[in-house]
Amino acid sequence: MPKGITILDILVVLGYFLAIIYIGRRAKAASSKGEEDYFLAGRKLGKLYQAFLNFGNATEPQGAVSNASFVYKSGAAYSWYSFQTVFINPYYWFMYVWFRRVRLLTMADLFVDRFNSRWLGAFYSVFQIGVAVLLIGFGSFTAYKITASLVNKPESAWTVEERQAVEGFRELRELERQQEAGELSLVMEPRLKALRELKARDQIYSNVSLLRPWAWQAAFYIVFIAVVAAYMVLGGMTAAAFAEALQGTLIIVFSIILIPTGLYVLGGWDQLAARIPNKETFNLFGGEQTGWGIFAITLVSLIQMNALSPNMNIMGSARNEMAARMGVLGLYAKRVMIILWTFAGLIAIALFTGKDALADPDTTWGALSERLLSPIPGLIGLMLAGVIAGVMSNLAAKSMAVSSLFVRNIFRLFWPDSSEERGVFVARLTIVVVLITGLISAIFMKDMMSIVQLVITVNVPFGVLIMVMFFWRKATLPAAWASIVLSVLLNIAFPLAAPWIPAMTNSQSLALRVPANPGEDASTPGVKLSPVFWETVIHKDATDLSSPLVGGGRFNMECYMVHKTGLIDVTGLTPRWRENIRYFVDALFPFIVLVLVSLVTRNRRPEQVDFFYGKMKTPVGETPELEAQAIEETRKNPRRFDHVKLLGPKSSWEFTKWDRMDTIGFLACCAGSGVLILVFWFVLKLASGA
Repeated sequence: MPKGITILDILVVLGYFLAIIYIGRRAKAASSKGEEDYFLAGRKLGKLYQAFLNFGNATEPQGAVSNASFVYKSGAAYSWYSFQTVFINPYYWFMYVWFRRVRLLTMADLFVDRFNSRWLGAFYSVFQIGVAVLLIGFGSFTAYKITASLVNKPESAWTVEERQAVEGFRELRELERQQEAGELSLVMEPRLKALRELKARDQIYSNVSLLRPWAWQAAFYIVFIAVVAAYMVLGGMTAAAFAEALQGTLIIVFSIILIPTGLYVLGGWDQLAARIPNKETFNLFGGEQTGWGIFAITLVSLIQMNALSPNMNIMGSARNEMAARMGVLGLYAKRVMIILWTFAGLIAIALFTGKDALADPDTTWGALSERLLSPIPGLIGLMLAGVIAGVMSNLAAKSMAVSSLFVRNIFRLFWPDSSEERGVFVARLTIVVVLITGLISAIFMKDMMSIVQLVITVNVPFGVLIMVMFFWRKATLPAAWASIVLSVLLNIAFPLAAPWIPAMTNSQSLALRVPANPGEDASTPGVKLSPVFWETVIHKDATDLSSPLVGGGRFNMECYMVHKTGLIDVTGLTPRWRENIRYFVDALFPFIVLVLVSLVTRNRRPEQVDFFYGKMKTPVGETPELEAQAIEETRKNPRRFDHVKLLGPKSSWEFTKWDRMDTIGFLACCAGSGVLILVFWFVLKLASGA
């Protein structure tokens, strides 16, 4: 039996697996009637289910684990990678209604409905299937990271190589402590550099997991994905909605459980500040995370969330507009979870310091769980069930979304006359294939920071297009293609392909490393260096620190473009500002291309554009009969709501005047976001002892 794991823990996890598969079987009958029932739960989900669906879709354990990891590594300010979405909640109050009013089955249907382009819809579908593979892999990778850090070998079972790796990491931490204290001798400088090189290659580490060997990793992923596939293939969106009630409860439990146990082990609330002498660690607006950095992350998040593939499945499944809007409650619950995850990271800082520091910050959540929960039988199992539940709920929504995209916008492009029963069958096969592909991608993932940065930008090209097409009548199909293709090449294709081009990875002009703090001398002993254009830069030969440098990971094409224009010398910026430039370029470039090309091209079918915007202004009927009547009236007179346009009936901008519900909801969301930020800031102040 692995260290810290009991029979009771295993029974808790097995009990969860059985419960979730049972839910899938119970939901099978309701989901087998047709595609709308399978993909959108028959558009019958009320306010409570919408709140749970949005909470489960937004509150993924990847967020908990990555947030705690970032805080452990760099302090509370890095929680903005997750918490910045608090500024976006008022926008959701309107966005949820838009996706309900379009009355479509998939996100790709938007491009058919607005531009009359099935091929653009198919391209979106293929793109989102690739994104889903990435996200499913990320979720599986998160579950693996936590589980792996919970099942460790006892020291007596370590091999010689494993013992050397752990001792090397402990030596690295001791030398870094001496360097920070100004006690490091010149003779040990080469040793410190050599150990840092080994750390960058993941050849030294702080713990030895039973799941570290490749075969055990593969076994974990297979079992994990098999359970997700079982209940989603059986029950579809109905199963996902039912499961969210159970999974949402478990997510809350695993988010809360580490806080009281951690404070107890530390010796009380006041010991948190006592064990973290650097008060800047508690500063929500401190460190390198400036206001510009928060704004940059928020901007790309606001844009990309419009293009998320589960949007139509979740919001389109609402019974009516108010039910759809109640999804905002689930998002506010998620923001509360982020505050808890941040304190989990702070507790980890207090517990894992000096020689006990973690080699891999991504194991923070698992290491905390092992340290705090293993003394009480069953709690580790509850934590694992919560993590697995959260990942599964998130993967379920994504796999359901891409299966609907494949059936509706790719399969039916070639076999338009297939029955709905055949469509549901193909959707179930798609779920299995996508989950297996996501499993394979998880095996090749290495760290969370690079994945998080990719996740928050990967949907920006389509996010810009969807935002603009909701609001601007003049957006055209040629402009849409130009914006999407050029942006995907800039943001995704070339940066990810660059590591496979030797001429680029070996280029010494691109493999630049400069001081992380501008103004310092790179030749000064102990100065920390940061790559400029690559995600990582290491020496070709780990044993020879005079060997050439080699770039690896994602290539920052955005920074390289800005640098080549001569407008900004990116080598003189901090790593944080180079990251900000990446976000700003990713957000603005597709918008500029879309607007400029739209101004010199035309919409091919203006009557279809008229009906699209007329439908967007037609409230969803409370009954099927009222709904059919309202849509028929709009079909006959698609411009019947032009009088509610904010900038006048003849404006090409489709912003509408707010009604009483719009205003009250928006102000309430703004107030809720403001209160949450103040509470977060105030609690961190209390924790710091200031």
